Amino acid sequence: MSDSRLMGLLTRPGPWTCAYVDGPGMLPQVEEEALRRSVRERLEEIGAPAEDASAIESALESRNGMPSPSARVVLASAGRVEFDQGFVGARTGPERLSYGPVPTILPLLRHLSAATRYIVVETSRDGADIRLETSGRRGSDAESEVEGGTGNLTKVQAGGMAHAAYHRYAENVWKHNQSEVAAAVSGLIREQHPTFVAISGDVRARQLLIESLTDAERELIVEVDVHTRADGADSTELDSAIAESIAERMRITVTEVRDRAATDNGSGGAEGIGEVTAALQQARVETLLLDSRMLDDGRTLLALDPAPWVAADESESLGAVVVDSIPAAEALARAAILTDARVLIDEDEPAEEDAPRESRPVRDPLAVLRWADEADAGDGN
Repeated sequence: MSDSRLMGLLTRPGPWTCAYVDGPGMLPQVEEEALRRSVRERLEEIGAPAEDASAIESALESRNGMPSPSARVVLASAGRVEFDQGFVGARTGPERLSYGPVPTILPLLRHLSAATRYIVVETSRDGADIRLETSGRRGSDAESEVEGGTGNLTKVQAGGMAHAAYHRYAENVWKHNQSEVAAAVSGLIREQHPTFVAISGDVRARQLLIESLTDAERELIVEVDVHTRADGADSTELDSAIAESIAERMRITVTEVRDRAATDNGSGGAEGIGEVTAALQQARVETLLLDSRMLDDGRTLLALDPAPWVAADESESLGAVVVDSIPAAEALARAAILTDARVLIDEDEPAEEDAPRESRPVRDPLAVLRWADEADAGDGN
């Protein structure tokens, strides 16, 4: 989803009915129908108009092309679905149903902030399958196949010089094929700027491909020691490596944001609801980092329309209309989107599956600023 489209939704008048639920599952039809009906009934219980609730129920009837498990975000207003997007994988957090003057956007942002663009190369000695992927999306963004030559190679039974010549010839054919694959991968890297490139396939083909890439391109490589291009191959190891690479990239990104906010004795950042709110009111925030635990901590802020978009109380509204009092995390994220800032959610999930979650306080919101406060910057000199 483009930032401009999300900004457009946030600037449209409400009220809005919002649902963040599981996508289509593998349950019997009667049970799936019961789940959709439950969503409609619960929306009506919290005050949503019947026409909005029915529109969302109808939207959920469509499988939306998503596998199971998946998550679904549906926003409706005036009896019409205005936004409907599915994400591959289980929900991030609990179901959320809401009705109010502004749309609930954090469930959507949790998925969008975790989205990672990457390239998958499944190679063999006679070519490769190349895919451009974005995590959480259904299908590939782009797919291509490089069909290299085989040179009409046949097994040579003779030994000695004939056997050595055959192998030199075969190696040259394989090198040529992987050079073509490398050219395709290099072009995709230049055009799409992926976070990483996952390479699996035949051992020798992987070696030749990696050797054909530049040093900078090799820094992006996640090599997976499994031949997934072979007939009947299992992609489990490749999928696991990709998932871990995505998680690692997100951890690195969060660390980078924290480091940037701490530069120049902290003048490059803002921390805490008060400081971050003030920075958002001045449109100074470049990147906003929210702790996922803040989504349910009970604190609220005022959503304003138009700018400065967010305030702690009416005295800070600068004449803007107070739209509603909403959860603080929602209000900060809304103001960030409306001032063209990036929003990241620190999910802070356990490293091991089924491991207990760390017991700790909710971290304050943190922002990297577009420009430093002159007084703060001066104190750091």
